[in-house]
Amino acid sequence: MTNTGVVKPKGTLSWAMWDWASQSFPTIITSFVFSRYITDAVFAPAGLSEEDAAQYTGYWLGISGVIVGVLVALIAPLIGARADRAGRKKYWLMVNTYLFAAAIGLMFFVAPSPDFFMFGLILLAVGGIFFEFATVNYNAMLNQVSTPAERGKVSQFGWGLGYMGGIVLLVMSLWIIQFGGNEVLGIPDENAMPVRVVMVLSMIWVIVFSLPMLLKVPESKGTGGPKPSFAASYKKLFRDLSKMGKENPQLLKFLIASAIYRDGLNGVFAYGAVLGGLAFGLGLTEIIIFGIGANILAGFGAFISSFFEDRFGSKKIILASLAGVMLGGLGVFIFAGWGVTAYFVFGLFLTIFVGPAQAGSRTLMSRLSHDDRQGEAFGLFATTGRAVSFLAPAAWAIFVGSFSPIWGIIGLMVIILAGFLLLMTVRVAEFVMPDNSTAS
Repeated sequence: MTNTGVVKPKGTLSWAMWDWASQSFPTIITSFVFSRYITDAVFAPAGLSEEDAAQYTGYWLGISGVIVGVLVALIAPLIGARADRAGRKKYWLMVNTYLFAAAIGLMFFVAPSPDFFMFGLILLAVGGIFFEFATVNYNAMLNQVSTPAERGKVSQFGWGLGYMGGIVLLVMSLWIIQFGGNEVLGIPDENAMPVRVVMVLSMIWVIVFSLPMLLKVPESKGTGGPKPSFAASYKKLFRDLSKMGKENPQLLKFLIASAIYRDGLNGVFAYGAVLGGLAFGLGLTEIIIFGIGANILAGFGAFISSFFEDRFGSKKIILASLAGVMLGGLGVFIFAGWGVTAYFVFGLFLTIFVGPAQAGSRTLMSRLSHDDRQGEAFGLFATTGRAVSFLAPAAWAIFVGSFSPIWGIIGLMVIILAGFLLLMTVRVAEFVMPDNSTAS
């Protein structure tokens, strides 16, 4: 066999297993189980009407999200830059992983009562912050566990594993919530115990399946130099952004475009279950079944696109995927008269393209940033994403408030379309990094 001189990275599969492990937070906590549980009318103050109770819990859930977004936007670049210099990306990944796992476990104590409402929101916010911090370091390790030629495949593989993990978790959660674990667990229905047990399951899931990352993936090498202070980190951040705008407008345009369409994609999953309930009258069981199907197809899409991304380029894969999402969203709206059939057919269709778009964005960002600056680059990636995190919720609220719940999907598609159009103007071949080396 001819020696190509390319050293095979270590720990690729173990790295990807973190996507599987961490999926409990976006799937169970923020999308399908805990966020819906904490916004139930039982958590609102006594005496409120059903409508006022929904407004109360929904409002404070939004405030919780705002707090997470602001803190991540402020801190993510700092932790990324420090990780690059210290070479402790895995260390901080695992610290933040176990912190958000602990937040999930504490959600077991959120009993269905107004007295526990703020406690639940605090745990949701704290868990969200540490999950985002962990993701910054996780994404920054992609170059370490892949070769340049296979970076897209590895990224998509990890994303696909995440969706597969979400499927298994949703199936197990459905079994527990609907049947109390039958004779195996025998969980009583009182005091929302099945939902609370799902929180414990989710915590264990994170801890167990993140062990391959801890045990098998080598620690990254640092660039050296003193750790930057908070003030110094942000002076450098604004300096780099200013320089990027002058010397590398294409890179800055990509960050803005990706931030917009990623927020729209996040909104699709965040409000998809809400849309099913409000516009199509689906119950919790049906929503979880939809979630299982959505994760299956999203994972399938990520795996399939992995074979095309390195050949055709991340930008083309992202654009094609966003087009697929918008086509499915329009189908849900136009054929809403079909009822539940339209929701399942077109809603599941669009989920095929969510995974490739998200993973493709991660790959493109990785390819455009230097190996020794991955933490800083993905800190900026997270910052730009969080800076516009209000867009999808605002669009949803405006369209639903002005028309009806079914119009909410149009609000989300408008956000995705804006990012799509901006990404079309980005000329990837002209990306130039701050040190004037071209990224291809």
